[in-house]
Amino acid sequence: MRIATRLTLLFVLLTFLVALTIGWFAVDMSSRAQYATLDSSINSVVDSGLTNHNDALSNALYVIQRYQYDLTLDVVFPSGVITQVSTPNDALRRKPTLGDVKNSLKHVTSEGNLPGYVIRSVNIGGGDYLVVAGSTAGIAKQNQHLALLVASAALVISLIGLVLAREVMRRDLRSMGRLIDYAGDVAGDGETGPAPPSEGSRDIKELRDALVYVVDALQERIAFEEQNSNAMQQFIDDASHELRTPLTVVKGYNELLASGTASPEQQARAVSRVQREVDRMESLVRDLLLLAEVREAPYHPEQPVNLSELVATSVSDFAFEHPERPLSSSVARDVIVTARAEYVDRLLRNALTNVVRHTPHDAPVRVSLTTRTKWAVLVVEDGGPGLAVYGVRPLRFQRFDESRSRDTGGSGLGMSIMADVAESLGGSMTTEASSLGGLRLRFEVPLATGR
Repeated sequence: MRIATRLTLLFVLLTFLVALTIGWFAVDMSSRAQYATLDSSINSVVDSGLTNHNDALSNALYVIQRYQYDLTLDVVFPSGVITQVSTPNDALRRKPTLGDVKNSLKHVTSEGNLPGYVIRSVNIGGGDYLVVAGSTAGIAKQNQHLALLVASAALVISLIGLVLAREVMRRDLRSMGRLIDYAGDVAGDGETGPAPPSEGSRDIKELRDALVYVVDALQERIAFEEQNSNAMQQFIDDASHELRTPLTVVKGYNELLASGTASPEQQARAVSRVQREVDRMESLVRDLLLLAEVREAPYHPEQPVNLSELVATSVSDFAFEHPERPLSSSVARDVIVTARAEYVDRLLRNALTNVVRHTPHDAPVRVSLTTRTKWAVLVVEDGGPGLAVYGVRPLRFQRFDESRSRDTGGSGLGMSIMADVAESLGGSMTTEASSLGGLRLRFEVPLATGR
């Protein structure tokens, strides 16, 4: 059963129960009022004879005739003989016993011996009693009629409520049905198509917006996972290719050495080449492990790091190791970021190693560290040949030009490592053209909290 049908049936049921309850209270109050009126009329007849027992019968007849009470008057003698003095439309059919008489001397009662009647008695002297009886059959019949009317009215009100509910909730129910179909399509084959229009009550609109948001997030997540899967497959292919080449070289030279036919010069060259390829594979594996570790960086504890000191130290070491290069630097003091010091140190080392590896030995270098609002901005520039394309996020094993090949020792992971480190710190790395003529690496990472 659809939720719209359930809601409608629930609304109709509640309407019926409420109407029935209100009607029942009305019938009960009406019944109480009628019984109170009957008791009041009996009491008024009895009270007229309490002051004078000798005149009790005549006074009772007078009150009944004056107010036209539909009551029975019976005189009960000590011998058990009963004389009916006043006979109404619904007269007392059974004879009251002395026990009934004595039980009803103080107040109006209903006796089991006299079903359908209420009575009250009064002593009229000489051992005689006057019994005043009133029929309750009319009240019971009227109550049954009222109960039937109440049930019919409750049913009619429920049907009217059903029509009104369907009319009032028509747009909401239609919108809810569309949302259910939309969710079913998404769960079925993933083909969502356009989202249902936003109409109906505010709750339905909020439900629709929430569902569309979830679907959009799900699609983005699926696309992201697919992109990651493709990137991972490409990464595995590139890594296997990068490792296969040095392994092939090592295998070839190993076979040459194992053959025993190589000259001393060939053996020396083979050992040197094998060592170089082993060092290359070691470096490549080390970089791959670092990339995997950086991706898990959010799960590692981080501490405040003085970026100014790390940059100043790296610049000083670079100037000492490469005195032939014109170097200028501007480092702001006490720039604190939250990071792992070894990651930041690797980022600086990669940026400066890139300059050494891919620019002429006398190309100028410029390093600056500044702050901008809540960000630390590190810029490393060189006067080398630059890149063919700027502004593109580096990919693993991507070489930007022909000079960045295996012969120079580059694996294509250096730029990717720098970008991953910057992103693991909550920042970014961008490549731009430098005013020195070469590459300008710009790193932005958030300052430590409270800075």
